[in-house]
Amino acid sequence: MKNTTLFLVSILLGIALFTSSCSKEGCTDPDALNYDPDAKTSSGDCIYPDNKQQFTLTRSGNTVTVEGISEADFRFYEDTTYVLKGFVYVRSGGILTIDAGTVIKGDKDSKGSLIIERGSKIIAEGTAAKPIVFTSGEAPGDRDYGDWGGLIVCGNAPTNLPGNEGLVEGGTGALFGGTDAEDNSGIIKYVRIEFAGIPFQPNQEINGLTLAGVGRGTVVEYVQISYSGDDSYEWFGGEVNCSHLISFRGWDDDFDTDNGYKGLLQFLVALRDPNIADASASNGFESDNDAAGSSSTPFTSPVFSNVSLYGPNFTGTTTVSSQFRTGVHLRRLSSLKLYNSVITGFPEGLYVAKNTEGNLDDNTLQIENTIIAGCAENFAIDLTSSYDLAAWFNTASRNNSVLANNSDLMLTDPFNLTAPNFQPMPGSPLLSGASFSNSNLSNSFFQQVTYKGAFDGTNNWTQGWTNWDPQNTVY
Repeated sequence: MKNTTLFLVSILLGIALFTSSCSKEGCTDPDALNYDPDAKTSSGDCIYPDNKQQFTLTRSGNTVTVEGISEADFRFYEDTTYVLKGFVYVRSGGILTIDAGTVIKGDKDSKGSLIIERGSKIIAEGTAAKPIVFTSGEAPGDRDYGDWGGLIVCGNAPTNLPGNEGLVEGGTGALFGGTDAEDNSGIIKYVRIEFAGIPFQPNQEINGLTLAGVGRGTVVEYVQISYSGDDSYEWFGGEVNCSHLISFRGWDDDFDTDNGYKGLLQFLVALRDPNIADASASNGFESDNDAAGSSSTPFTSPVFSNVSLYGPNFTGTTTVSSQFRTGVHLRRLSSLKLYNSVITGFPEGLYVAKNTEGNLDDNTLQIENTIIAGCAENFAIDLTSSYDLAAWFNTASRNNSVLANNSDLMLTDPFNLTAPNFQPMPGSPLLSGASFSNSNLSNSFFQQVTYKGAFDGTNNWTQGWTNWDPQNTVY
């Protein structure tokens, strides 16, 4: 009887110990000093170096909800799905590293957003085989424009704002701007951002990707923004260089530049949905020196080369939202430069506001070796202006041209909304004629290719890492 009793006690003790180990509490964050690899649930008592403030984490299986502020380094792991709840901040001194292949979802109810503040960094370096994905937290089939906020990166590079500093749009309270053109906010490479972009307040929108005062030390390349509820990309000042950017079925503008942005950009493509546009008028490019159209310096003077803008008018008879406007919309003293590019399928090809026409005459605004095709109206100016924009564009030294139809470009299938193929076919006028003789293109950043637009006839840099049907993808 005694042995039987001891045996039963041993079994009960073993069960108790097993149950305890299965529900053991501790610190489950590998970045914490007291990380416990055997813990099953987090006690919330993680200790971090220098007692820096850290995110609030809530784990449910392989999903971690992230809230609040981090001043310490933190890592998102590929085998975990992260949910951004509300405004999530990485503060100065902190580095957020995101593994290749990681999925981050934005909470819809709280309009989850990720804000990388001045002095902090994001290292989001995916690969073509394992891109990093920021997407909606909604179920496949239920995802829509503006399901969450977006990714905002703020840096210390120059702007033309008073005091060289401003609050980034979107109601986050984050500041941007400074004096360090070489400022480094990290790496954003092989990254997809889907269903972001919200009008948080009037004139306080959060875009798919906002780059505010971001410096040249930052790497931004191979990024796809899809179904953004506001602009896909917007730059507020700064000098960050960017390449291989995709804007897919956005709501407002594809590429918006403001507040003295002067980066270098090459290989960009945008494709529009003919039924989706913004009440403020949707454009491929929109560019202002600042909101007031002042002559504050530095001037907004980004240098773009090898851009392909595919507007909503696929065939010339496509039914298009009346809220679409212009392929390249330049106003408020913008000094944008555009080379070796193609603008096709928009109601208007090129618009230059009356207050910006002086930049055409003094050659601070330049468009060269560029084709406008298949636009209902190739050139547009203010009603009170008599400027001959067509004559300026067609000046022989600029080597620009106008084609009547999209089909004249001889492209494979660029307007396909489910599986676009942007490659030029043999004989396409895009396959030759590019020039890099302009001094604005002398920087080693630019690849000196022979073709116009973002693609040659052989290599398709969108293959392998993009997603043209994020609404139905199971993450």
